[in-house]
Amino acid sequence: MIAHVTALPLVVGHRGASGHRPEHTLASYRLAARMGADIIEPDLVSTQDGVLVARHENEISGTTDVASHPEFADRHCTKVVGGREVTGWFTEDFTLAELRTLRAVERCPDLRPDNTRYDGLWAVPTLDEICALVHHESRRAGRRIGIYPETKHPSYFASIGLPLEGTMLEVLARHRLDGPGGRAYLQSFEEGNLRELAGRTESPLVQLLGADAEVDVARVATYAQVLGVHKSLVTPGLVAEAHAAGLAVHAWTLRAELVPDPYAEVRELLDAGVDGLFSDQPGLTVQARSEWLSLQERTG
Repeated sequence: MIAHVTALPLVVGHRGASGHRPEHTLASYRLAARMGADIIEPDLVSTQDGVLVARHENEISGTTDVASHPEFADRHCTKVVGGREVTGWFTEDFTLAELRTLRAVERCPDLRPDNTRYDGLWAVPTLDEICALVHHESRRAGRRIGIYPETKHPSYFASIGLPLEGTMLEVLARHRLDGPGGRAYLQSFEEGNLRELAGRTESPLVQLLGADAEVDVARVATYAQVLGVHKSLVTPGLVAEAHAAGLAVHAWTLRAELVPDPYAEVRELLDAGVDGLFSDQPGLTVQARSEWLSLQERTG
């Protein structure tokens, strides 16, 4: 058995159920759990006072109503993050108390206009709150729900004196979600970040790779347990190579609005042998997985 290959291919609620609610809100995570997602996925950034919160990026003009708060107008600025110039408002310039005065909005209103009806309803959640939600929804559903946090721009945050790794591990440990028997997968695009984590945790580590990345399976296998690849990179050959190296393969991201047949997309990826699927519509993906499993049973 390959490490971290589960009995069923995992369905990861990508930023919660972000096809149905504004991403990275407690409402989105809760809905993902109730739709049957095995794991919920928060992206983590830091506040000025070192609290980890869930946002797609540390720049929050597209995910909160910060632009409508005149009291924060003077914090609008330009920074270099991840090698590119970014202009807006940044979580690291706000204390948690200040950030709590903002409300989340739909990040992709053109793609998901229905989600804009929820703009302004929910606050930016902390990692502590998300972990508590995982436990609550696990008890409610009678099953173990996991958490799949991504450290966003960890080298940038380390450079400004707000490293993400230690705080993330401390919060997960406090909520008993860490370690080999825990329910946390820790993901990052940055290899250095993962190599540092490898010496500090027994939770499985996930190397994220974008659509244009070169995949070096042997290299990733020296420090991570899961290959987290853009779905366009998935082939039966890549999955077989990863499995041979002891790596599970998780594919991202399924978005029902962008494909003619989302059920067929799930079947194709599962036929290729992937071990996990990131989905913005986790309920649909859970149903498609169930249908695929039934077909496997019927055809032997």
